[in-house]
Parts: sequence; C-alpha cells; structure tokens
Amino acid sequence: MSTGEEKLQCSAGIARRPEVLSPSSLSVDFPESEPLKLESGQLIAPLTIAYNTYGTLNAAKSNAILVCHALTGDQHAASIHPVTGKPGWWEKLVGPGKPIDTDRFFIICPNILGGCMGSTGPASLNPKTGKPYGLDFPVITIGDMVDAQVRLIDHLGIDVLFSVVGGSMGGMQVLEWASRQKQRVATAIPIATAPWHTAQNIAFHEVGRQAVMADPDWCGGSYYEQGVVPKNGLSVARMAAHITYLSERALQGKFGRNLQDRAARSFSFDADFKIESYLRYQGSTFVDRFDANSYLYITRAMDYFDLEAAHGGKLANAFLRTRTQFCVVSFTSDWLYPTRDSKTIVKALNAVAANVSFVEIESDKGHDAFLLEEPEFHATVRGFLSAAAAKRGLG
Repeated sequence: MSTGEEKLQCSAGIARRPEVLSPSSLSVDFPESEPLKLESGQLIAPLTIAYNTYGTLNAAKSNAILVCHALTGDQHAASIHPVTGKPGWWEKLVGPGKPIDTDRFFIICPNILGGCMGSTGPASLNPKTGKPYGLDFPVITIGDMVDAQVRLIDHLGIDVLFSVVGGSMGGMQVLEWASRQKQRVATAIPIATAPWHTAQNIAFHEVGRQAVMADPDWCGGSYYEQGVVPKNGLSVARMAAHITYLSERALQGKFGRNLQDRAARSFSFDADFKIESYLRYQGSTFVDRFDANSYLYITRAMDYFDLEAAHGGKLANAFLRTRTQFCVVSFTSDWLYPTRDSKTIVKALNAVAANVSFVEIESDKGHDAFLLEEPEFHATVRGFLSAAAAKRGLG
C-alpha cells in the first residue's frame, strides 16, 4: 500500500475512506490508455466506475434500466449502505415486485464521476503524484458524468437501455442521456428536475461551497494528507441544502415551533427548537459518508448544467429526432425544481413531436418527495414502465 493510500484510509478515522479505493460494490477500471475526455478539454485516466446491479439481465440484454442518483446519493440504491448500515436510498421504488421491478428488469446504478464511493473523484489517488487529487481533479459536468456511464454500459455489452430513470441531479443525467445517446435510450423518466440551474439554485450551492472552503480544516482541498476533515463546513453546507429539499408545509407540520427536549427556551445558542436539532443531525451524519471536495465538484457540475445553452439557445434542439418515450414527473410542493421546470421540458419535447407524458404529483413533502412514500408517484412509475415493457415485448 502506498503512502497516499495509507493516509487516505487513516485520515480522521472516517469509515467511508476504504470505499474510495476499494468499493464494496462492483467496479470497472478503464486503463490510462483509454482516457475520458471532459467538456473542459482535460483528460481523466485511469478511470474507475463503481456500480451496483439488481435483478438479472435477459439473454437479449433488452431489460436494462439505468438509475441515476442525485447529489448526495451513490450506487447503493436498493442495498444496505456499507458506511451507514442504512437501507438503500431508493429501496421504496427498486426491488422485487416494486415499481422498478427487479423480477422483470436489470437495474444498474453507478456512482457518478466525481463521487466518493469508488468512482474516480477528488478523493481518488492521482496517478501522477500517488496522492489524492484534491483540487487537482478537473472540474466536471453532468455531460461528463453521462459519458463515463456510457463507458460502463458499453463494458456491460448493452446496446440499448430499456429506461434511464433519476430524480433531481439524476433527472439531469436522464436528460443528458436522452440528448446525447438518442439511439440507446428506449424510455426516460426525468423526475423533479430542470433543464438548467437557475440563479437561485446556484446561489444556494455557492453558500454551501463557501461554508466548506471557510472551514480551516479544508486546507485548500488537501485535507486528506493532513489527517483532518472539514466537517463543520460540510455540515453547514448540508444543513442549508437540506432546507431546499423540504417544503414549508412539511417543516411546519413536522416541527413547527416545538422545543427540543426542554420545557422552556434556554436563552442560549443551543438547539432550542426541534428543527434546529434536526438540521444539526442531518449535517453531522452527512460528513461520515460524503467527501467535502466531491460536494464542491458535484454542485459545480449542477450549476454548469444548461441543456438549452448547449444546443444553440433552443431547448427543443436537444431532443431533435428522438425516438425515446418520456414520462416527466414533478411535485406540487417542490420549490427547488418546481413544476414549471418540468413543463419547460415537456414543451420542448412537444416541439419536436416526441412521445411524452407528464404527471404532476400532489404532495406536501417538497423536493424530496421522489425519495419518500408517495403512492401516486410509485403508481406512475410502475404503470409507465409496465406499459412500455409490454409494448417492447418484455415479459
């Protein structure tokens, strides 16, 4: 084991570190002779993509569904997380007999490029130095993430994906897949997402990045070698972001102005209110499973996402001559990526006569509704996939 690997695994005693170098999931390595060219013009080589699969690929390789995760997700969509020990982030949707049915479909969920659970990212070892990349890792885009996933799908020998599904940033990847790989995506389900990041979206991300970079333990991005973690800054970033995932109604209904384990105000800066305690908990647990530099790089990729600008200032151009069947889903209480963003996507698809259906789900759970128990949403996904499977002759 190299000195860089020893420092990486020992740094601050974080249980996630071994997953960076030796993920407990499946992984595929692409050699230095096969570099991935990024939109910035830079190259990444060698390249590792960590991923999980669920279900069985049929003989024709026609039943594969790619599940794309959101900002703080990973490849453990429907399996126990190796660091937290918690169930997969989409176990409500993915599994035997569930809407994304592993008895019928072969599910592939990769950790994105830039992630921190085994795919190449800023915590990975830079082959030129033997140390973690840190800020030497090149800035990436959502398109770069998709190009890396294409490498994985090619490796698995799958020509056409039956479906590409994802929510939030995962939905952005779905849109990029449908735009970049028109002949390889039979159906697509972009959920609670948008065709570009708004100024408000960018603003929230910038607050989070500045919180991370203001932490003295960030060390200019080289905290791996210093044996520290910018946990305070990353915790604050998570707290701020988590607010955007919820709705005012959900926050008020769940927490209101209720005090946390006390009968009266403390007249201090302790967590007097339940909502304060909840956010602090969300922040503190996040730092155990996520890398601070990955947070910087992934949020930047989301900010750069603009499917309209990438296609001559006309969003419809992204879907010209598409044969993909789309189901676009939004939630009424999602103010991070509101329904108007989904309608913009639908309008662009209609402009090129694409096969598209649109469903707005009534929910008070906010943006995170796509991760939670929402019967109408689950029924929508099940119905769309079942109908599409029947049309394509999948039993």
